[in-house]
Amino acid sequence: MIFEQLIHHDLGCASYLVGCQQVNEAIVIDPPLDVCPLEAALAHHNARLVGVIETHTHADHISGHGILALEFGLPIWVSPIAEVAFESRPMPDGTSIRVGNIELVAVHTPGHRPEHTSLQVIDHTRSDEPWLVLTGDSMFVGDVARPDLAIAGQEGAAGLYHSLQERLLTMQDGVEVFPGHVAGSLCGKGMSAKPSSTLGFERRFNDMLQPMGEDAFVVAANFGLSPKPPNLARIVEYNRGPLVPRPIQPKQLTDLPSDAPLLDVRATVDAMHGLVEGAYHVPADQNGFGTRAGFLLDPDVPTVLIAEDEAQALRAARRLQAIGHLTQRGWILASDAHGTTVLQPLTIEEFLEERDTLQIIDVRADDELPAPLVGAIQISLTSLHDASLDALDPTRRTAVICQSSQRAGIGAAVLARRGFSDVHPVLGAGMGSPLFAGVR
Repeated sequence: MIFEQLIHHDLGCASYLVGCQQVNEAIVIDPPLDVCPLEAALAHHNARLVGVIETHTHADHISGHGILALEFGLPIWVSPIAEVAFESRPMPDGTSIRVGNIELVAVHTPGHRPEHTSLQVIDHTRSDEPWLVLTGDSMFVGDVARPDLAIAGQEGAAGLYHSLQERLLTMQDGVEVFPGHVAGSLCGKGMSAKPSSTLGFERRFNDMLQPMGEDAFVVAANFGLSPKPPNLARIVEYNRGPLVPRPIQPKQLTDLPSDAPLLDVRATVDAMHGLVEGAYHVPADQNGFGTRAGFLLDPDVPTVLIAEDEAQALRAARRLQAIGHLTQRGWILASDAHGTTVLQPLTIEEFLEERDTLQIIDVRADDELPAPLVGAIQISLTSLHDASLDALDPTRRTAVICQSSQRAGIGAAVLARRGFSDVHPVLGAGMGSPLFAGVR
């Protein structure tokens, strides 16, 4: 059996290469837009790709099925309920797809989306029973899917409850679970970073699979969900068709154009010591880059990337393309950019010494606030770029803080872009630091 899990760590997405060594053929399930890791895996296994399966129409990233179909003529299996606008092979409940001795069996598991389909994987050289199940966006390790991305949350959660109880949890405890997402994805709220589990372990320790009625499950599944990204509907339409070809990578620029949005993708400590006026900042090498950038940028207006080097710029471009920002205006080296300003960071110790004199913006999300910091104004990072700031003084010395410091620089750049003249991100640690124990 050929089996490899490929994780796109920025978005927490997992795709799978499944095949048979005896025939050296494989199928990919839920391929990412950047198909280079898939091509490397195929070369490693000396296998030929013979098809693509989509568990559902994704809302958080653009699939690579278009590249694989357009460039290699591969067939795409997907549930007929998805009503895609490209040529596909229908995959209703119970469909069997064979690759040598390996069989994939479709199990319709609606809830996250109406067409959602999990896949039992059977290695007939070992047993005619399922060895593992690819659960897509239905069951995760330690969590289940969010139900509100395609339909109303109550309707989606009710469907998901029945899919879990009547389809997935009827399988044996020893069946291995390989989900479509790991920690970092916006498609769940409490999933583990562990990439796999078993049905028996999840049945015992996954809070969302503990005995409860449908009504209680619906309430729990809809509680504490993160904001929906603004490009969700756009990504769904890309994945529904027509097929998306391989994106063109941006070219290096020598000057900053005056009519394009700017995104500094360097590490935060570097960006804060030389941020171009008017630029957004999201560090490309920090997981969650695509999701965070998606809340700031208009996908219809190509962005100029400001980077440390070409490799960093192209990594950022690929991660933007994965969330539907298919075209960038170009990229420029930070050393070639002019008109920069310094947003001098504060350490936790400096922040605590000065807090009584500071205007404090806490960019944590609502569900991160067991006890708001006294004197701080809480505006979540996902809404800071367009929230009303009328109650704030843009000339006052302002500190931006979050739970771990990963978002403070992003928020500081947003405030500087909105006209705040004395902004200071708290870096190195945040509200989760032991130094905040007992601080109110």
